[in-house]
Parts: sequence; structure tokens; C-alpha cells
Amino acid sequence: MTLDARPEPDTSEQPDTPDQPDQTKQSARQSTWAALRPLLLRLHFYAGVLIAPFLFIAATTGLLYALSFQAEKAVYRYELSAPVGDTTLPLSEQVAAARETQPDDATVTAVWPSSEDGATTRVLFDSPKVADDASLAVFVDPYTAEVRGELASYGSSGALPLRAWLSQLHADLHLGELGRNYSELAASWLWVVALGGVALWFGRRRARRRDLVIPTTGQRKGRTKTLSWHGTVGLWAALGLVLLSATGLTWSRYAGESIGALRSQLGGQTPSVDATLAGGAAPASGGGHEGHGGDHGATGHQGPDIGLDRVLEIARAEGIDGQLTISLPSEDSGYVVRQTDKQVPLHLDSVAIDPADGTVVDTLRFADYPMLAQLTSIGIAAHMGVLFGLANQLALAALMVGTLLLIVWGYRMWWLRRPTRDRALSVGRPMPRGAWRKVPLPGLLPLAAVAALVGWFVPMLGISLLAFLVIDAAAGLVTRARAGA
Repeated sequence: MTLDARPEPDTSEQPDTPDQPDQTKQSARQSTWAALRPLLLRLHFYAGVLIAPFLFIAATTGLLYALSFQAEKAVYRYELSAPVGDTTLPLSEQVAAARETQPDDATVTAVWPSSEDGATTRVLFDSPKVADDASLAVFVDPYTAEVRGELASYGSSGALPLRAWLSQLHADLHLGELGRNYSELAASWLWVVALGGVALWFGRRRARRRDLVIPTTGQRKGRTKTLSWHGTVGLWAALGLVLLSATGLTWSRYAGESIGALRSQLGGQTPSVDATLAGGAAPASGGGHEGHGGDHGATGHQGPDIGLDRVLEIARAEGIDGQLTISLPSEDSGYVVRQTDKQVPLHLDSVAIDPADGTVVDTLRFADYPMLAQLTSIGIAAHMGVLFGLANQLALAALMVGTLLLIVWGYRMWWLRRPTRDRALSVGRPMPRGAWRKVPLPGLLPLAAVAALVGWFVPMLGISLLAFLVIDAAAGLVTRARAGA
């Protein structure tokens, strides 16, 4: 993400007596790169100057989110943990204890059984106490059925208020739909800036390739040393930044729609287990809560119910174990038990069970997901910091710190290239205009077509790129007018 755009001399070592065909190929490659490099430099310059502030905000909020997992465990330690006992109580008793803390008309929507020693069971309610996009989580000691507290729980990941607030800050700065534009703009340009920086760094054709991957030492302070650190760290961070950009765009407003449509056409949509009951569940006469066994209270389902404990036994017999979410039945659908462990290897199997007799209605294995859906799940898990647990979160934090440094170094190089003969406030200048005219027509037309296609598929990228062109053209007109005057 360099903001410096001064042409660099070619310092590559040339063979003493190259073969003529090799020399011709090398000359052709150098000629192509010589034509493309000024255009790439100018694009990289404008992206660095105008998009880097958005990337800086995204990296800062992303760093806070990466650290939020461990912060959540510390802040909500009392609710999330309990003293380890000898045996756990039946799940139905734990849910009943949670229900006693809520109004009679409270609806249990899901249960997260304790998945490890010392972890509490989480019972989720549809409650007016929390926002519409959240559930009320009641935390129960699985050994004593003591209720240890209640908190708002957000999304399928069960983010608690601290992590949910930081996640929303990263997504839209708590500005709603308007704020989502900032994160989509940052994600749209991140891969362009990262790959462009890699191309420019390799295009320097250094005599020692070691200097591409290790910062040059022994240099005086200044632009050269800053550029060495900027290029080296950018090279190491590039793959991670591209992956973050790709997965981040799946959540975006505009590009996300295009990605979703493309995945659908390619058959890569994430499947879901079918919990629909045959003929729908007939409501029981007399109403009330008959058939619930007293374990989950009011839901959309009114009829015979085998209960949560039996459902859990059946699911485990089907190989659905570990971290689980049990979604309670509704009028026409059964229980759904899902694995939620997104660490490698991912455990995301699910099973649907008829509440009346325990019949397995449907089973879905992660191994049966389409390949594209599997890759999407893995990528999103890595983006969220849960694929490798703590190691994933530390890697994300390091990547965000690296991104912040890259932006600071880029602006520093831009500042160091400013004219210093007068005392007027000034900054470094970009590559001279007209770089696109140097690109041969056979190369320029495909390049323009690819840019148009990508701009249509990723609208925030296309719109901002068009804005760059307009700004550049306007600046050129002003410059010519001043020169004429």
C-alpha cells in the first residue's frame, strides 16, 4: 500500500552473454512491465491516498475484534464458567431452571449444552428484554442448575455484548446501512492494493532476491529504509490481506449480492438440514403446554414431545456431538441439532429429529457440502478468528498491526518526497499523468474490459475507480489552465 510513486531504477544483474532467444523474451517482458508499471504506480498512489484512511479504520476495528474473544472470556467469566462438579444434571432440569427466571410467556428458542468441563449451559429466549436481532441468553450451571446470569446473545456465534459491539463497530461503525459502505469500500480495494504492491515490489528486479523478503539493514534513516520495510512487510501480509478482502466481501451489501448470485449459479450455496415434518405438526386440542414435559416451555410446537434429553441422546447416536446448538421445534418443523465447532477440522454436521417419536427426519454432513460452500465456511471461520482458536486470533491481530504499519509507512514515504526548497506545505507527487497512453493497445483493451467487469461485480470498487479518473482528469485540466495562464 505504498503512497510513494517515484520510478525506481532497474538494478537487476544481467548475464554476461545471454542467448538471443532468452534476451528477446526478457526484453519483451521488460517492455510490457515498463508500460504497465507507471499505470500501476498511479493507481496504487490514488488508492493509497484516498482509500488508506478507510483501510486504517478497518484495520483498527479489526484488531479490536480479534482481541475481543479473549476479552469476552475475561469480562463474562462468571456467566461462562462454573465450578466443575461430579455429574451434570439432565438438560431438561437446566432449562427448567432458566425458565423459572423468565415470564410465563417467554419462548425458548435454542439450547447450547455445556460442551466442556466447567462451561455453563446457555438457554436462549425470544425476549423483549433485548434487541430484535438478539436473543436473551440465560447461563446455567450444569452441575447444580444454578442460574449464573443473563446477557444478550447475538448471531449464530453467540457473541456477547462486548464482542457484538466491537463486531458491529468493525462492520459499520454503528452507523447502520450508511456505515456499511465504509467497510465494503475498504474490502473492495484491499485486494487491489495488496496485489498491486506485490507486483511493484517484485518489479523492482533487485539484484538480491533476499532483499524482497527481508528488510535491508544498515541503511540510513529515510525513504529508502522505509520503503524496504513497507515492501517486505507488505509481501508477507499480502496473502492474508487478499483472503480477508475476499471473505469480507461476502458480508458486504452490494458485492455480497453479486457473490451470492454467483455462488448460487455455481451450486455453492451452503445447504441446511430439512426439519419439515411430514404433513406438518397438528396442534394439540386444548392448547396450553401439554406434551412439553416441562423442559422448554412455550414454542410453536404443541403436541407429543420426547424432550430435550432424548433428543440429545439421538443426536449423539448419529455422531452429532461436541459443541452443539439445539433449536427447538415449531408447529411444522422438528428439533434441529447442529455442531458449531468451527476449529479445524470443522464439525458442522446437523440432524433434524421428529419431536413426537424421535425419528431422524434428515441428516446433513459437512463432508456433503459443495466444495465451494466448504471453502466459504473455512474462509469465513478464519476471517472471524475461530478456525484455529487463539492462534487464529493472534494471527489476525498481527496482520492488522502490520496493515496499520504499512499505511503509516506509505504516508511517510509520501511526505518524505515532498519538495523542500520552500516552506510551503506540500506532499509527494504521483506518477505523471498519461501512463495509460504508454500501454500498447492490445494490452490496454483487455485491461479496460477486466476493470469494467470487476467494477460491475464489485460496485464500490467500480464507482470509486471512476471517481479517481474524474478527479485525475479535473486535476489535469486545472494544471493545464494554470500553465496556460
